[in-house]
Formats: sequence, structure tokens, C-alpha cells
Amino acid sequence: MIYKKKSISRKSLRFFKDFSYAVSSNLISLLISTLVVLIVPRMIGVEDYGYWQLYLFYTSYVGFLQFGWNDGIYLRYGGNEYENLNKGVFSAQFWLLFISQTVIAIIIIFLSSYLINDVDRKFILLMTALCLIVVGVRAMPLFILQATNKIKEFAQITIIGRVLYFVLIFSFLLLGINEFRIMIYADLLGKLVSLLYAMYCCKDIIFHKFHSLRIIFREITTNINVGINLMFANIASLLILGVVRFGIEHSWDVSTFGKVSLTLSISNMMMIFINAVGIVLFPVLRRVNQNKLNKIYVTISPLLMTIFLGLLISYYPLKIILNSWLTEYSDSILYMALVFPMFVYEGKMALLINTYLKTLRKEKLMLQINLISLGLSVLLTLLSTIILKNLTLAILSIVVILAFRTILAEWYLSKILSISIFKNVVLESIIIFMFIVIGWFGGVTHSLFPVVFYSFIYVLYLFVNRKELFQAAKDIKLIINNGDF
Repeated sequence: MIYKKKSISRKSLRFFKDFSYAVSSNLISLLISTLVVLIVPRMIGVEDYGYWQLYLFYTSYVGFLQFGWNDGIYLRYGGNEYENLNKGVFSAQFWLLFISQTVIAIIIIFLSSYLINDVDRKFILLMTALCLIVVGVRAMPLFILQATNKIKEFAQITIIGRVLYFVLIFSFLLLGINEFRIMIYADLLGKLVSLLYAMYCCKDIIFHKFHSLRIIFREITTNINVGINLMFANIASLLILGVVRFGIEHSWDVSTFGKVSLTLSISNMMMIFINAVGIVLFPVLRRVNQNKLNKIYVTISPLLMTIFLGLLISYYPLKIILNSWLTEYSDSILYMALVFPMFVYEGKMALLINTYLKTLRKEKLMLQINLISLGLSVLLTLLSTIILKNLTLAILSIVVILAFRTILAEWYLSKILSISIFKNVVLESIIIFMFIVIGWFGGVTHSLFPVVFYSFIYVLYLFVNRKELFQAAKDIKLIINNGDF
């Protein structure tokens, strides 16, 4: 019995160590992103910032040109020990992935050279192609480290890339070099250095002797077959928001696109921290007895949403700071009231619902949910950006679509886990709706009324949910003590 207690203690300690590594690296990323969001728009022109955001927008899709290869590795080997991996199989895959990404990048460069006339857009596509190689190749060691719960090394790779990116950008800005091309060079160099460090961390895999090509190609085929559904689910997930942004770029100029992107970046900064928990949670849940998954869900969900809904209060001081600091963007900051709650839905989806669906190997269900939501996104984008050409409606549709997807996905998950979510979903939806109404109509005033009113609603939510929250706090303590984490 004494031995069991020691084992449990060690297991819990490892979870909290991994959690602290992930949180610290993502807190650094959050700090850097915050400084970049606050300072860069002030230092470069609105049009240059628009092109910079366009580059970030395009590069957010490059991971899908791996065709589910790395996603398959992540799903198949999640929960395994790093030491037990067949390193020869992964070594060959790494170098074949490098070759495939380079070929795709060359095709993109060739096509953009002949099909795109705009010099700035041609440059962005060229840099996107280079980013495709670096990000695509780096993804394999990162996914292996995540899947095998080597969070310390994963965190170090993340920190090195982000810190170098930050240092380079602000060095250039201090020297008076303030154009979007320099920002892109800084981003690429930061990613390249983090790739080299990732290769060093996984050197026993990357520089291992190859197995026979027959075994390797069978492994690649299996990984792509397993990962392709998750990849398409992720593509559909990105396009849910991406379609709206494409619509805004099509119907308005690049400066408007940049301003809207700034608002989305601010609203989504919380996701950097939220993703830290998801990185740790997936390999842990893969090792948990599936009979305990529903108990863990009903314990984590109310505590998580209480934190998220409380974080919405940060909108009010953030808005005051941004209005006084980024005066050129004051018209777009008004729209932040509409999209700020997106991190609540994106956070719950990324941290809890998607993590559970991946643990339960429901990638096809993830794809179905995202495709249905993508269909809604296309309809609302056509209506708001093409037919009505109403920017306010286009931006509001982002939260509506994300809310629809989260509620739909949680409803499906509740059926699998045999739990009830109706009361919580209704309460959360009412509070977020009230936040948007208060923020939008209270945005014309400079009084304390909006923040006081929302704080009162939040306290009322805590009071109504007090018994469930106290019980969840007790249960999470029990789960940790029992070593389920």
C-alpha cells in the first residue's frame, strides 16, 4: 500500500511539472504576443500591418500540406513513452517529410511567380512557401514530444523560437526599420532556429539509421490514413473563421483587413495560454481509464467555464488601454466587444471538447461538426460581406458560428459520455449574450456602468452555480489524489 501511494504521488507530481513547463512557455508566448500586438501596429503603417496580418493568415494554413502525416503520428503514439519508440521508422519519415514539403514549396513559388502580379502579395506567397518547409518539418519532432509527454523539451523549443522572434522584431523597430518584410524575416528566422533546436532534442530519432523503405512507406500510409480525418477537421475548423476573413479581405481593403485582424488577435490572445493545458491534457487522458472520462469532464467543465467567463472582465481595462495607445485603430477596437468572447468558445473547444474527441478517437465526428459549422460560416459570410456588405454583421457572425460549433460538439460529446449539459450551456450562452450587449451599447460611454453591470451578472452566475462549483472543486482534488492525472 505504501508503494502505491508513492507511485500515485510521483504520477501527480509529473503532471504538475509538465503543466508548469507548458504554462510557463505559453505565458512567455502570451507576453510576447501581447507586446507585439500593442507595439507593432503603432510602429508600422496601417497598410504594412495589413500585409503582415495577411502573411500570418496564409501561414496558418501551411500545416495542412502535410496531409495528416504528423496528425496520424500524434494520434497513434499519444500516451506512449519516448524511449519505447521505433526510432528508425521516425528518422526516415522526418527526411521524407522534408523532401515532400520542399517540393510543395517550389510549386507554390513557381505558380505565384507567374500568376500573381502584385509585388507585395507575391513576396508574401514566397515567404509563405519558405515557412511551409520550416513549420512542416518542425511539426514532426514537436508532435512526437507532445504525444510522448516530453513537455519540458517541447516548451524549450517554443520559448526559443518566440523569444528570438521578439528580440529581432524590436531590434529592427528600434533601428527605425519598420516595414512588414522585416517582420516576416524575423518570424521565419525564429521558426528556423526553433526547428534546429527541435532536431537537436530529437537527434536520436532524426539521425538514426533508417529501416527498409517498405516498412517506412507502410508506416507513412498508416499515419496519413489515421491523421487525414483530423487534418480535414482542422482545415474545416480554421476555415470557419478563415472564410469570414477571406470575405472581409475581398469586400474591403487591406487596411480594414489589418484592423479587423488586430481585433481578432487581441480577442484570441488567451488561446496561447489555454493551449498550454491542452498540450499536457491529451497524453494524460490517453492513459486514463475510459470509464473515468465522463467524471473528469463534468468536473473540469464548470471550473473551466467559470474561469473563462471571469476573464471576460479583462475586456474593459484592455479596451481603455488600446483606445489610448492605438489611436489609429480606435474604430476597429469598438468591434472587440463583439468578438472578445470568441476565446471562451475556442478555449472550451480546443482544451476540453477536441481533446476528449481525440482521446476517444472520434476524428470523423470532429470533421462532421466542423463541416456543418463551415457551411454556416459560408452562408453568413455571403450574407454579410457580399449581399449586405455589413462589416458589423460579418464580425458578429464570427462569435455566432463559434458558439454554434461548440454547442453542437458538446451535445455530441455529452451523448457519448452520457452526461447532461443543458443547464450549463443555457447559462453560459445568456452570460455571453449579455456581455456582447453591454459591451456594444455601453461602448459609447466612458462610465463604469458596463464593467459593474457585467460583474454583477458574473457574481449572480457564481451564486446560481455555487453548489456545482464547490462539488467540482472537491472532485478535482479527489481525482488528483487518486492519481488519475
